[in-house]
Amino acid sequence: MNLYGMRKMTLAAGATVLALTGAASVASGQDYNGRYRDYQRAQQRAQVECAQYQRTGNRGDYRDCQRAQADAQRYYLQMQRAGNYNNYGYSTPGYTTYRIYRNGSYYNVDSRGVSLLRQAINSGYQQGFQQGRNDRMYSRGYDYYGNSVYSSGMYGYQSYVARDQYQYYFQQGFQRGYEDGYNNTYRYGYRSGSTSNILANVLGTILNLATQP
Repeated sequence: MNLYGMRKMTLAAGATVLALTGAASVASGQDYNGRYRDYQRAQQRAQVECAQYQRTGNRGDYRDCQRAQADAQRYYLQMQRAGNYNNYGYSTPGYTTYRIYRNGSYYNVDSRGVSLLRQAINSGYQQGFQQGRNDRMYSRGYDYYGNSVYSSGMYGYQSYVARDQYQYYFQQGFQRGYEDGYNNTYRYGYRSGSTSNILANVLGTILNLATQP
């Protein structure tokens, strides 16, 4: 084969790889969004089932609550796996741009950034729940603002997003987790096994995302 023929084959192979990569990016993005919707529905169902158990105290309702929480956790893990697939080497980060509104200003963020900010909110809720529960157990006053984990706001931080963004969303989750933990309730979250997570609708309200046109 001459040099011209080899060059044509190389260009064709490169075009094929680019096409496959682009298709994988779209597919993986769709998979993440689908998993997130599944997680939201499962979390809402768990909230309904567990509220039913809290009203009745019935053993059958308790089992329904446990199953619904397990389903929500399973969908959450699937969503996380899909997000990792999107963000760490199998597709191009930023295949979708989002706009977030915070303190009177709009900020642009890509898919990986959105995933990290979601993690910040949920991590904040988990840490706040634990700190609030500890303060209640040891008869300390209600004071999330004076808590060092809250004031730092950097627990689990990854530098892909701005520090002030991560801190803001971590603290938003922390406040709600602290309230639930201190009052021994699940107003903003739910329990799955030994883990407490923030409800999807609460997380969505805090993050306030809009897809860029």
